[in-house]
Amino acid sequence: MKTYAEVYVERDVHVARTRIDEHGGTNPTWNEVVKVKFHEGLPENDVMAALNVDVYAHSHVKWEKPVGRARVLLCDVLKGGDEADPLDNPIQCLTVQVWRDSGRPQGWLNLWVPPTGRFLIRRESLSFSVKERRELEEEGGGPGCGDEK
Repeated sequence: MKTYAEVYVERDVHVARTRIDEHGGTNPTWNEVVKVKFHEGLPENDVMAALNVDVYAHSHVKWEKPVGRARVLLCDVLKGGDEADPLDNPIQCLTVQVWRDSGRPQGWLNLWVPPTGRFLIRRESLSFSVKERRELEEEGGGPGCGDEK
């Protein structure tokens, strides 16, 4: 099975699509950053607003077969944090059940999301020392903290 996912908060505003996983079969891996757009005030105004992931089996004919859906409430994902401080923006891993349209469980989906909704600095490691933090502060925030145009 060759699968891809569509990710959205508001389907009429923006739908992001992953690449097709050609080799994963029934255990697809996309391992890519997906940017999803939605109205700015939505998380504060609608407590039921959710990040939706629809998984489809790719077909060479004109229809795509739905495999399953996963849903995560934005209030569970976007927890705040200071965008200027990488230590206050830890990336969280969420494991979400994927459900078929019939209501039966289909599998699990792992998502990595920073609580501010933005990945701020590309890092080789998710851990860094107090010394590295001091160096970042002395340099005025380091790369990615407002000095790039």
